[in-house]
Amino acid sequence: MAKHSNKSKALREKEGIGMPDSLSLKAAKTIQEKRSKTPSAEILTNGILQGNITSLSQAITIIESTAKKHNQTAEDIIKACLPHANKSIRIGITGVPGVGKSSFIERFGMLLTTEGKRVAVLTVDPSSSVSKGSILGDKTRMEALVKNPKAFIRPSASGTSLGGVARKTREAIILCEAAGYDIIIIETVGVGQSETTVHSMTDFFLLLKLAGAGDELQGIKRGIMEMADAIAINKADGENLKAAKLAKTEFNRALHMYPPKDNGWIPKTLTCSALENEGIVEIWELISAYISKAKTTDFFQQRRHDQNKFWLLQTIENRLKSDFYENPAIKEALELQIELLSEGKVTPFQAAETLLKLT
Repeated sequence: MAKHSNKSKALREKEGIGMPDSLSLKAAKTIQEKRSKTPSAEILTNGILQGNITSLSQAITIIESTAKKHNQTAEDIIKACLPHANKSIRIGITGVPGVGKSSFIERFGMLLTTEGKRVAVLTVDPSSSVSKGSILGDKTRMEALVKNPKAFIRPSASGTSLGGVARKTREAIILCEAAGYDIIIIETVGVGQSETTVHSMTDFFLLLKLAGAGDELQGIKRGIMEMADAIAINKADGENLKAAKLAKTEFNRALHMYPPKDNGWIPKTLTCSALENEGIVEIWELISAYISKAKTTDFFQQRRHDQNKFWLLQTIENRLKSDFYENPAIKEALELQIELLSEGKVTPFQAAETLLKLT
């Protein structure tokens, strides 16, 4: 039987299509270099002051970066933006996962933009303790607000922050204010009473609650309740409306057990429904009344002063921690102490003492 030639085979390789000149390796390399090149602090700052969202996003990425090559650029940007900051109202919004924070913020943000306000939303998504990743899906959940030209939404991963506030969120606030945003909203992870850092960086702290979730009992406990300037019972619609009104009464009773704020403000409880767009206006009116009252005294400026003091101490703490773990001698000694710890030859306290003596 005669052998078939390669040309007669049904399955055979054909010569592929060559790369067109327009997509040459040289051109692709040039595009990649442009994308990977970090814009200068001056270019980004000018863009921020002009309200350019791309520049603002790039700058926030740089200040969130842990790479040392970005440190100086980040410091230059913050320094240049600082004189243009501190002109907004900073609102912190927290609550347990599932309370409807994203839905509420979208309705709230849309209301503010209809009144001519420019709104920046800094959201924090919880990071996985295993993979270290985050979904960062807030832009998907706030579909209408993300399309609004007067709004800016920036999701960030919480990382190792126990306070529910992403690393460098404080600096991101400064950049957003320099970009001309009137209202800065910080949405936090919502991990319970450990989530108090947000209170130290906002002018108004709104706590979202759910009716019928056992939260009424939490109302009489110390902790995050003490920090709330107002409580909103969300999802007050349909069959849940009656329970929401009851929860409102219970929380108001609980709030009366706390002494008034330093400025004489007594926190109030309201009901709202992001789904039905009910009660959102009333919450904004309450916040406006609070800010107006705070500004008539020295309380507003005093709170801003306290915020700056907290940021100073927090920055020192973060820098000391970073320098400690990046120290080559510490890295080597840490491995040894972990090995000794696993063998039961030292206690955690002895190991820590040994490491701290190396600084």
